[in-house]
Amino acid sequence: MEVLYSATKPTNKLTLGNYIGAVRNWKSMEDKYQSLFCVADLHSLTVPIDKQELKENTYMQFATFLAVGLDPNKSIIYCQSHVKEHAELAWIMNCLTYFGEASRMTQFKDKKKKEQNVSVGLFAYPMLMASDILLYSTNVVPVGIDQRQHVEICRDLAERFNSRYGETFVVPKAVVGRVGTKIMSLQDPTKKMSKSEENDNGTIFLDDDDDTIRRKFKRAVTDSFNRIKYCEEQPGVSNLLTIYSCMKNISIKEAEKHFEGCGYGELKSQTADAVIGVIAPIREKVKDLLKDKKKLDFLMQQGAQRASIIAHKMLQKVYKKIGLVPLY
Repeated sequence: MEVLYSATKPTNKLTLGNYIGAVRNWKSMEDKYQSLFCVADLHSLTVPIDKQELKENTYMQFATFLAVGLDPNKSIIYCQSHVKEHAELAWIMNCLTYFGEASRMTQFKDKKKKEQNVSVGLFAYPMLMASDILLYSTNVVPVGIDQRQHVEICRDLAERFNSRYGETFVVPKAVVGRVGTKIMSLQDPTKKMSKSEENDNGTIFLDDDDDTIRRKFKRAVTDSFNRIKYCEEQPGVSNLLTIYSCMKNISIKEAEKHFEGCGYGELKSQTADAVIGVIAPIREKVKDLLKDKKKLDFLMQQGAQRASIIAHKMLQKVYKKIGLVPLY
């Protein structure tokens, strides 16, 4: 059975974009792949974050994985920092990566333009991500469009290591969904819906209550065309149609037909209701799970132990290949 690896950062609460682009697809993948789902808490350290916020978000994200139906007995569900091999292999990947190719990473370049003080950790983010993937002989990495470049450098590093030291790593492939892989901001539909968006009205969080979700959709930016059509000239309307179609599991064409003769108010209202219908049960399940932190701690430990067994074997193999003397 092929191995699937997927991870999300607890830099903030999970968004509707995270759910549509990744999380909602995970349950259906459990039976098809040997799956690992990771709370990528080490990745969250590339930007300043309050320690209490990080801790709470980590628990919430882990609980969300369970709330959407992932089975900890079937999949390996764990926190990145609980498996030390991630950080250890990342150093090997750093030493294998050329400065020029790391400098070309789009996300790093975008952040560098916006912020004066960018951490070395952010620069090395793709190498840690490569380590996450390669530790588990991953075949498939489901990603959004904006993460595809990081999987490409992971592939390059796997092939480079194999060429220098002999066959060691599986060369993974990125899988990008056809619909709903990139949900845009409700306030600026030319930009991706983000956890860190300055205008809170642009982002739907999975723990938003029903009234908040309705309010945010009511304020969603549309246009002056007064037509409900999926097209480049109407990014706001197209974004709402994408969200509605994903929540209802229908095509964009079916969503357009459903809203024939309707106004933007109806589009916003029905899309909000569709989102609430999916999110509300998950939100309530997360609340219940967070009441029992001891159980979550046990499940985290269980997942980390299973992941560590696989990761340790791979790291020992890597160390042997490059000539590091093992400590017996």
